[in-house]
Amino acid sequence: MDHFPIVQALARAALANPTDAVRRQIERLRDALQQAGEADQAKALAGLLSKSSGMDLMTPSRLIRSAAMLAGEELTSRTPLPVDKESANPLATILFSDALPKTAPVLAGDLEQAVRVVLDEWARLDVLESAGVSPSRSCLIYGAPGTGKTQLALWMARQIGLPVVVARLDGLISSFLGTTARNIGGLFGFAARYRCVLLLDEFDAVAKLRDDPQEVGEIKRVVNALLQNLDVRKEIGLTIGITNHEGLLDPAIWRRFDIQLSIPRPTFDARMRIAKAHAAPLEPKESTIKFLAWLSEGTTGAEIELLLKSLRKRVALAPEYQDSSALAAARDFLALHSGRLDPARRRLVMGAEEQLAKALAQDPQLDFSTTETTEILGRSRKTVGRWINNPTRIAQE
Repeated sequence: MDHFPIVQALARAALANPTDAVRRQIERLRDALQQAGEADQAKALAGLLSKSSGMDLMTPSRLIRSAAMLAGEELTSRTPLPVDKESANPLATILFSDALPKTAPVLAGDLEQAVRVVLDEWARLDVLESAGVSPSRSCLIYGAPGTGKTQLALWMARQIGLPVVVARLDGLISSFLGTTARNIGGLFGFAARYRCVLLLDEFDAVAKLRDDPQEVGEIKRVVNALLQNLDVRKEIGLTIGITNHEGLLDPAIWRRFDIQLSIPRPTFDARMRIAKAHAAPLEPKESTIKFLAWLSEGTTGAEIELLLKSLRKRVALAPEYQDSSALAAARDFLALHSGRLDPARRRLVMGAEEQLAKALAQDPQLDFSTTETTEILGRSRKTVGRWINNPTRIAQE
């Protein structure tokens, strides 16, 4: 199809907030392209439809404004923030809907289902109230840095329809005896007064094991104060704790959270979805997306975003080489961030192309055809075929 990149961009925009009619028309176009022998274009539309369906599943079908069902005052931009009485520094910041993520994060199947359950509970408070039960009011999100924990928490808050009171708990710690516990009380008291989601970032800073021999009595009093405030907060709103170091948490902390979500490093399929999301406004071939997902084995979403940024830079500097820029962009990235990717794959990408060709062709997860391998390497089909069949023979081109 002529001008397919424009058609694809229009389809992507339409599927951001799709109706049944929009989906049907794009499905018709996909089927027509398939029948016309335009397999790559049909596959691209199928990917957009699949991604859109995943986002639809994440978002409850009947969202309500939770504020209508919750007690408390409304937060506004003029609401005074709680402060540390010793330093006068604010204990939190407030994020309203327009500052929260609009796009659903890429999640694995089980995690996506768990998030959907939480959102559905908050979307149907009236049903739960009539049954004499309440929604889950506390959630602990933990995992490696860069896996998207904070983005997930903020996106959930946007779907629920409440502003977010964000507090980095390491910022509540004071050198003055008793001030840290007082700051925690002030923060929770503020959150109890207003309709909001309370987001506790760097949660392990004050939720440490009370039997840690390295900690003094003050931290034990702080943890006790935190536990007491979490108990009170469970009856009022939604509290989300975020930590990169779940192993440091006191066992009693875990019992205070109704839901505990582990955010793993993304799978191959998830890495492909992340790569596609961060490739825009480029329209890379499927082989490019698969190659970048293969290269980013064991990384986080934040690192994949950096990798795609390298690709966008490379294409911006040499637009005529967009379809063969993935390998060059990967080498740029590895030169600048040598410790971020798997060492074995780094050696393949930075080494001889014939060895990389063999690895790509034989990887069962990639399932690369010879054509796809030539797209990545920017070499002729004849040369790539010779490398795959005899990797020790280097073609002179």
